[in-house]
Amino acid sequence: MRTFIRTLFAGLLAIGLVGTAVAQDKKPTQDEAKAITLKAAGLIADKGLDDAAKLFNADGEFKQGEIYVNVVDFTGVWKVYPPRPTGVGQSVINVKDPDGKFIVQDILAVAKDKGEGWVEYRWLNPASNKIEPKVTYVKRVPGQELVAYVGIYK
Repeated sequence: MRTFIRTLFAGLLAIGLVGTAVAQDKKPTQDEAKAITLKAAGLIADKGLDDAAKLFNADGEFKQGEIYVNVVDFTGVWKVYPPRPTGVGQSVINVKDPDGKFIVQDILAVAKDKGEGWVEYRWLNPASNKIEPKVTYVKRVPGQELVAYVGIYK
């Protein structure tokens, strides 16, 4: 009987019926954060911000566990913020981490100067309710004054 259950589970995993639950239990990696950010920026470039935002705000590939896509414009105004959609339209240009680091200004500097890259800071992790190191991958949307980014706690 145990062999049958293991075989059944392996088969369901192989066809993706239980893969989502397994994937959500593991901690996301920097490679995953980067890949989702790059895909998100490409989606905005191809489909437009409004269509992309619908996917970013829905549970799925772009929003799962601690992973979610943020989008700000070059003035530091939130265009997409899945944890609190009512925050869309607010300026976050002067948001600081507990050490006084201007997070959004750093994100914009990386996007404007390099096009993409990593930004590190400390932030409140809602899962642990503690201030923890966080690393965020930043990507300027090609041809637009928009920046997509995804962060993970270290």
